[in-house]
Amino acid sequence: MTAFNLKPLFAPALAAAALSGLLACSGDTAPTTEDSAKKQALNAGIERANGDSSVRAQDDFYRHVNGQWLANTEIPADKSNYGSFGILADAAEAQLRAIIEEAAAAPSEPGTEAQKVGDFFKSYMDTAKLEQLGMSPIAPIFNEIDAIADKDALMTWFGQASRSGMRTPVAAFINQDKRDATRYAVYTYQSGLGLPDRDYYLKDDEKSQSLREAYKAHIATMLELAKLDASVEAIFAIEAALAKGQWARVDNRDPVKTYNKMPMAELSKLSAAVNWANWTKALGIDSEADIIVYQPSYMTAFGDALAAQSLADWKAYAKWKVLSGAAPLLSKDFDEANFNFYSKTLRGVEAQQERWKRAVQFTDNVIGEAVGKIYVEKHFPKEAKARMEKLVQNLLVAFGHGIDGLEWMTPDTKVAAREKLSKFTYKIGYPDKWRDYSSLEIKADDLIGNAKRAAVYEYERELAKLGQPIDKTEWGMTPQTVNAYYNPVANEIVFPAAILQPPFFNMAADDAVNYGGIGAVIGHEIGHGFDDSGSQYDGDGNLRNWWTDTDREEFERRTAVLVEQFNAFEPLPGQFINGKFTLGENIGDLGGMTIAHKAYQLSLNGKPAPIIDGLTGDQRFFMGWGQVWARKYRDEELSQRLITDPHSPSEFRVNGIVRNMPEFYNAFDVKPEDGLYLAPEQRVKIW
Repeated sequence: MTAFNLKPLFAPALAAAALSGLLACSGDTAPTTEDSAKKQALNAGIERANGDSSVRAQDDFYRHVNGQWLANTEIPADKSNYGSFGILADAAEAQLRAIIEEAAAAPSEPGTEAQKVGDFFKSYMDTAKLEQLGMSPIAPIFNEIDAIADKDALMTWFGQASRSGMRTPVAAFINQDKRDATRYAVYTYQSGLGLPDRDYYLKDDEKSQSLREAYKAHIATMLELAKLDASVEAIFAIEAALAKGQWARVDNRDPVKTYNKMPMAELSKLSAAVNWANWTKALGIDSEADIIVYQPSYMTAFGDALAAQSLADWKAYAKWKVLSGAAPLLSKDFDEANFNFYSKTLRGVEAQQERWKRAVQFTDNVIGEAVGKIYVEKHFPKEAKARMEKLVQNLLVAFGHGIDGLEWMTPDTKVAAREKLSKFTYKIGYPDKWRDYSSLEIKADDLIGNAKRAAVYEYERELAKLGQPIDKTEWGMTPQTVNAYYNPVANEIVFPAAILQPPFFNMAADDAVNYGGIGAVIGHEIGHGFDDSGSQYDGDGNLRNWWTDTDREEFERRTAVLVEQFNAFEPLPGQFINGKFTLGENIGDLGGMTIAHKAYQLSLNGKPAPIIDGLTGDQRFFMGWGQVWARKYRDEELSQRLITDPHSPSEFRVNGIVRNMPEFYNAFDVKPEDGLYLAPEQRVKIW
């Protein structure tokens, strides 16, 4: 996960999920498991009914573990994909709904978190009010745009709009300085498109052309609903010009290439056509001496587009950004038109989610830590956090052993890698310090106003960091999120409460499946500190080369083999995984599984693992990983993810990883004639 969020607040976040306990162990010599007799009382933790015994593990491990589930499961009509994460998210939505509806139903003192949570939910659920208002909530913003007299004033408006959560051609955000992680800095980032990625504008294949025409038709529909007199072609031309100047996602993953620090005044050198002074002043960042520009050439392309297109066309574009972003929060006609294109056409979703689900998700997005505080109290036992901490410590020990045993790395780089590992910090379950929402005003009858005020609140909270010490207590996810992340500038790994439940962790199961599940997830996040991007940061979070040239060359040689392996995978006819774009996540998976297996073996303390349900410990370990990734995608969603998602599709997170691990060959007696066989010299080992 990145350490910042560029998504406008007008777009609801995905919902999160629930909890469970955690059983783990720690110590510099890995802790022992329970004795074998007691282990026999535990179950294997494998949903055998989900697997397809007619598919050999040696040929297609993913379907061997999940084949019947894949055959029997229908993707819910309101989802673009469905699997373990979605199942947990559904359970969480029900828990969060109970929390939020209780806040909405109970009388609350004005200004309390309960009042804000309840009233935001009410404002989203009051569809009668939204029908009455129509598009009137955004009419004042259109009036602001109409009043723009020139392109200098347009830049002022873009800055103000960014503060209010609206998408504009250039985004600004605050994060730790990648080369001096002791301070906060201002960054700029390319933005402003209506389609998911620049490739949608640049590719000339039939499918891309068809989607562009569908997008133009959608713009026309929305403009007609809003009774706006604007040119669809002019709006699209601006977006196409921006897309041509944008960097590819592979380039945006390069932390060195995207670190371009310059005096604030030098923005004018990137594009003299842009009144950057007006923009920075409107954003409240004009007093900063420096700015870090992710994509300098994009800033030039933006300036060229600003100069080339008329002010009238830019004002039409600005209105379109406001209308499109606000559509899910307006009356039914706008909401449905937005769904028909962004969910149905682009992602294959058949039906709109029930209103309460979207209300829960958006409430969680706006005031998530207030909801999370109650969620933790109700659903996350304190002992689970302590046990998770022990498991994380165990994985860190195992990763250190792995570094020591690398045959390809020289002693000097091993020392540096060990030093970085020793400085890892971790956060489990929930924040030690909760976010303060006292300055955020929420009204029960003002959904658009609530969204704008929430965006301003979040922007001002970020802006206030400038010049202040680094807040090491801050979280980038809420406790109710089914996910985890690594933050390179903080050198920290973070595991929200909601991921600590089956299939990631099963309290009633033997250790093997848990090491293959949550253990590999922990290892994955540790591995991000040593992937192609994270490995360029040191233990203090600074972008600094701590490698010898020889070791870096060998690292890149090995990762290049992994790139080519994943380039060959074809999830949809004619559509392949981008091995370079997904490299960081694939390294995380391979390293995470390697280290989790090592940790599992250490936990046995030299004793043999029990046989449970006819499965060896190593077989259960790998099956634990396989069942975590049970997931189905609609073709439209999978097609979009192949362009926009740095993670490989779930099938290949299983089959593409296990075939590189000698332990898998031993566990399932994989032979040269088997489908997943790779010759030893073709297998990738990095960490």
